[in-house]
Amino acid sequence: MSQLPFDLSRLVELTETSGVPGYEDRIRELVVEDLEASVDRVETDAMGNVVGTLEGTSEYAVVVGAHMDEIGFMVRHVRGNDDGFGFLELDALGGWDARVLKAQRVTVHTDEGDLPGVIGSPPPHTLDDDEREKKARVEDVYVDLGLPTDEAEARVSPGDLVTLEQRTTRVGETVTGKALDDRVCLFAMLETARRIDDPDVTIHFAATVQEEVGLRGARALGVDVDPDLAIALDVTVANDVPGFDAGEYVTRLGEGAAIKLKDSSVITNPKVHRRLRAVAETEEIDYQLEILPAGGTDTAGFQQAHGAKPVGAISVPTRYLHTPTEVAHVDDIVAVIELLEAFLESEDGEHDYTL
Repeated sequence: MSQLPFDLSRLVELTETSGVPGYEDRIRELVVEDLEASVDRVETDAMGNVVGTLEGTSEYAVVVGAHMDEIGFMVRHVRGNDDGFGFLELDALGGWDARVLKAQRVTVHTDEGDLPGVIGSPPPHTLDDDEREKKARVEDVYVDLGLPTDEAEARVSPGDLVTLEQRTTRVGETVTGKALDDRVCLFAMLETARRIDDPDVTIHFAATVQEEVGLRGARALGVDVDPDLAIALDVTVANDVPGFDAGEYVTRLGEGAAIKLKDSSVITNPKVHRRLRAVAETEEIDYQLEILPAGGTDTAGFQQAHGAKPVGAISVPTRYLHTPTEVAHVDDIVAVIELLEAFLESEDGEHDYTL
């Protein structure tokens, strides 16, 4: 394996740090730390969005957004018999496929500290035919803390948060772990902020909250920041694996940054995505086009927040989204960073994005 062209340890830290929608405190601290070393000023708002601003020489403003939150859970009930063990019932924060949750390790985040736990799965040879065929539901998932009921009730309260416990590591030409959605794009945004000096236009690097539960942070932020142009960064589907036809891939790993044309929440501005393509071709940056049939991103949040705004989006192709083993290609991560950097450095506020 070749030497990575970026700081893997920082990406590992960003992905392994917990931060579910509405409770992005830990990841926000890392973002503020990075931005304070790269931009002119850093501000946060009442929702928890972070904006790091590089002042340009013109009044034209561009916002670049990547969301901080990851999918997770909130404890809704602690149950168990008085003389037995306690178990946690969960409410989902974000879109989970319950099939992937069995036999996972988790961390329960309480006011008194973190607790390890597991989502159990009964041995298959103990299940009858009805149990084997039963559709998996998040509502049926429970966390086993390995603690007696009274201790579980004393240490865990409804409203405490739960995240999956998973390491981020390199696998061949890829990086895998939990919360690559959207920490790999957060990483790309922070790296781009570090690389750019003295831009022609003012650039707001925005780390948004609550994307996984309805693009809420971006919608609120768009009112406060009111940019002339918005570029969102997020992961996108890469179904380039056995079981899918080529037309279902959406994107392929290793073929470059994905320039979004549409998803179910937005149709990007044609002039913006054409300029993204032109920049990629001029700079010889590998890219592919993204037409995502389902799923939404902060791109729509920025577009809808403060009147008609030109929006574009760059995505990191990622396999196995919304699972503990999301996978992105090293070269695609680099391509996203390089494309975003080149686009922002060449933005002078004179491009006409009106239709």
